[in-house]
Amino acid sequence: MHPDAGKNAPAQQFGKERKTVDMSTSNISTGDRKAFYEQLTADNAAVLLVDHQVGLFTGVVDIDVLTLKHNVVALAKAARVLGVPTIVTATAPDSMWGPNIPELLTARPDLEVLARTTVNPWDEPRFTQAVEALGRKKLIIAGVSTEVCLGLTAIRAVSRGYDVYGAIDASGTFSLTKRETGLLRLMQAGVIVTDYATTMVEILKDNASPLANDLYAALDMPFATLVGQIFAANTKKTSTENRKAGER
Repeated sequence: MHPDAGKNAPAQQFGKERKTVDMSTSNISTGDRKAFYEQLTADNAAVLLVDHQVGLFTGVVDIDVLTLKHNVVALAKAARVLGVPTIVTATAPDSMWGPNIPELLTARPDLEVLARTTVNPWDEPRFTQAVEALGRKKLIIAGVSTEVCLGLTAIRAVSRGYDVYGAIDASGTFSLTKRETGLLRLMQAGVIVTDYATTMVEILKDNASPLANDLYAALDMPFATLVGQIFAANTKKTSTENRKAGER
């Protein structure tokens, strides 16, 4: 054996390890990433609002509580406009974290709250059955807290084969560390991180839709009133032009 042969062994071994890692990375198929590019629609999506409860809201520090309430309610109302099925849950509402925020219950009196005791909703058979019964492959999830109610629910959903969208501004948590680590874990698990309004606008698809005015009103974004005024003005202008053309 050449006296220098042993010196190259670690380098050769390291090279093999690097090659193996590179090959596994290059073998990620486009099918594995299809979820990131396939459009949300009213036919393939559902909304899960996990544990937006009064007791939990008292500890939220990473987003203004009034803003969080606004965003959760807006998401729920927008989902109704678009016909996107919605499930609302609560953990131990009678003994620990209290009822869901009244603003949500008032905005969506048509929804029943699915109460449970498990930390992860998927460990409650009634929740699993309810989600599966919807027959939707894309789940838009928000929750308090971000790293548990949203995070654990979303990560389990990914493991069950769903395409998952985490609505971060309709979620909140109890420290900036929890927010940061929660977001990192979501992204590591393949959850699509987004905001509440973008998911609904993507489902709307076309601003000429007859649902557009109602949707933007439900989303209640700062510019939504202006959007509605522009749409109304254009509609009136088109109507006037059509009438004048008919009189000629």
